Amino acid sequence: MTAGCIMAGTMSTSRFVAAMMVAGALAAPVQAQSRGDAASRIQRLEDRAEIERLLIEYGRSLDARDFRAYSQLFAKDGVWSGGFGTVQGPAAIQAFMEKAMPGQNTAHNFHILSSFAIDVNGDTATAWSRWTFMAPGPNNTAVAAQSGRYDDTLVREDGRWKFKRRVASNDIPAGGPQK
Repeated sequence: MTAGCIMAGTMSTSRFVAAMMVAGALAAPVQAQSRGDAASRIQRLEDRAEIERLLIEYGRSLDARDFRAYSQLFAKDGVWSGGFGTVQGPAAIQAFMEKAMPGQNTAHNFHILSSFAIDVNGDTATAWSRWTFMAPGPNNTAVAAQSGRYDDTLVREDGRWKFKRRVASNDIPAGGPQK
């Protein structure tokens, strides 16, 4: 090996080491940003999980006819809008639902909730989902009596996700619930 090759190899190694040091210095802020992005992603996943729980709790308290718990799922100025009408605020929502659906659920009907599409943006979010209302049918079977969708605007209030606005729409039968 000639002295020129050794010198070129040394210069290449030196340049390589210098390039790696520059790359390492530039990568530190990128890694810090990636950690921040990871923390943001984790927060969004936690928010999505809490919102899914809110959507499920809505169905559970509605089917149990626990309208006090149901109403507490709404923000202080939260709005529920559906086939029965539109109402605002937890106390008004509770009174409205108690009047619209009085008594116990002796028929043992229930909602199936599905197809959650949730978008979180800081302390606000939107959600879209499907619902199917199951009722007793002939020969002790369950029958899908109605189905539709929910369009939701959500807000983090006092550290908890709540409905800012929930719109319940009927798809089947079209035009709202049969009376």
